[in-house]
Amino acid sequence: MARPVDQLPVYLDLRARLVLLVGGGAIAARKAQLLVAAGARLRVVAPTRCTELERLCELHQAEYLAVRFEPKHLQGVMLAIAATNIAEVNSAVSAAGRAAHVWVNAVDDAKASSCYLPAIVDRSPLIVAVGSGGQSPTLARRVRAQLEALLPQRLGELARRAGLHRPAVHAALPEEAGRRHFWDDFFDSDLAQQLLAGAVAGEEFDRQFAAQLAAAQIPVSQPGRVQPASAPGLATRGAVWLIGAGPGDPDLLTLRAQQLLQRCDVVLYDRLVPAAVLERVRRDAKRVFVGKQPGQHRTTQAHIHELMIKYAGQGLRVARLKGGDPMVFGRGGEEISALAQAGVPVIVVPGVTAAFGAAAAVRLPLTQRGLAQSVCFVTAMGEAAAQLDWRALAAPLQTVVFYMGVTQLPRIVAHLREHGAPGERPAAVIERATWPEQRVISGTLATLEAQAVHAAVQAPALLIVGDVAQFAAPPLATTLQEP
Repeated sequence: MARPVDQLPVYLDLRARLVLLVGGGAIAARKAQLLVAAGARLRVVAPTRCTELERLCELHQAEYLAVRFEPKHLQGVMLAIAATNIAEVNSAVSAAGRAAHVWVNAVDDAKASSCYLPAIVDRSPLIVAVGSGGQSPTLARRVRAQLEALLPQRLGELARRAGLHRPAVHAALPEEAGRRHFWDDFFDSDLAQQLLAGAVAGEEFDRQFAAQLAAAQIPVSQPGRVQPASAPGLATRGAVWLIGAGPGDPDLLTLRAQQLLQRCDVVLYDRLVPAAVLERVRRDAKRVFVGKQPGQHRTTQAHIHELMIKYAGQGLRVARLKGGDPMVFGRGGEEISALAQAGVPVIVVPGVTAAFGAAAAVRLPLTQRGLAQSVCFVTAMGEAAAQLDWRALAAPLQTVVFYMGVTQLPRIVAHLREHGAPGERPAAVIERATWPEQRVISGTLATLEAQAVHAAVQAPALLIVGDVAQFAAPPLATTLQEP
């Protein structure tokens, strides 16, 4: 026997239906806004109205009665909302509603309510409602906020597109099991992910959807068939998502990144991705470490390409999780090129790059009037560092952020000073920015090298050079100031 529930969730079609709203204050105005958004016709009963409610009534041509509530006001209504701060009025509306067989919601009064308005996640036409039976509206709102973070903003567009193609799918796949399998494959497909990412729309989406539906109609001799690779956008082809993990704090992951990490089958991650971020990955996803240490590569870039292509070729959804942003010193361009040559669909999800995360963590403005008119991101690793325009990097009135610069710190400082940067120019090293063990070492070009040696700074760390570096002062980090 099924476990009994306290309430049965029901969605009401209020379009062009009359709803009674009793109350004229700010709470009533919020309820009015929700009701008119659902297409309801309003009858508002209150001796006075707040400015916002008056505006809504005029805008939506609501019926307004400047009187106290009477049971006759329930005539012809489908639903009544008691939104006053007077318990006696709310109770009167509730009692009259029960007598007239009209559903009544009394705001913040569960006992006087015969129905409850849930917290809503609106991805119309997909609507998610969270209710607590009036016991804890605040908790319901908190759960709604968590769901908001998990559900893509374009989910409603995906639902609308699927609805438009339902008749075609029904005609092409008359058996219910076939339609169910098709829709499961479609919502897992690269095409659906591209729409959610805003990368495809309109006629191009329709064209790819038609190709996917045509592929689903191909007859097979045994169950468990594999769709041909020529059919675009199918889940069975697999796909790769290049996802920026941000600088380290898992709360700095984008909503899109969190959504896809809950959908991936396998994740390839590097050494800049902390355990706290990996905890956001789907529990049963396969985890593969592909980290590289400066000067001692444990995994070659070519092997990472091979792994991505191999797993995608098995029909898996591969999350290539990279510290910071995949397109800022993250080999993202190389990986996109390799995947494109192999015919593997790829979606790029940006992340908070290390420079932005570090600057925010230590309250350092990368630009500021009179001090820095531009920002330059540089990597000084390898032989290419000798080809940098060091004279331009040593110029004043700018901020230069050196990625992966800890091991090259003496060389960087020497080049800058050789090309005109004064020894008193402020500079700071931010180690493990946004991580719990974050540290900042602030000084000048003349002192920073010795300070970094004394502090035993290790990667990952970022070097920031420029007058704005003097502001580096994290409130919750160990700060080593210039002696």
